[in-house]
Amino acid sequence: MPWRLITAIAIFAIFLAFITFNLDNRCDVSFGFTVVTDVPVFLTVFISFALGLICVLPFALLFGKKFKGSPEKDNLPKKDGFLSKRLSESGNDEKK
Repeated sequence: MPWRLITAIAIFAIFLAFITFNLDNRCDVSFGFTVVTDVPVFLTVFISFALGLICVLPFALLFGKKFKGSPEKDNLPKKDGFLSKRLSESGNDEKK
C-alpha cells in the first residue's frame, strides 16, 4: 500500500479541518511598531510554525553532519592496511 500517500492525505485532512474550524476566529498581531488586525488564527499558527522551522534548520544541518558516522566503524583498520597485512602474514606462518 502507498503509505506515504495515505499519510499525506491524512495530514492534509487534519490541516483542512483546523482551517475550517478557525475561519471565523480572528486575532490581532502586534509587531511592536504596528498592529495587524483581523488576521485568521490558522494563518498565525502556520506562519509561526514555518518561522520556527526556518530558525531550527541551521542547527539541524550543522549537528546532523556530526552524528552521521559511527565511531566504531571509523576507528577500525582498513582491510588492505598495514596491520591487516601483517596479521595475515603471521597467520600464514602458523598454518605451515
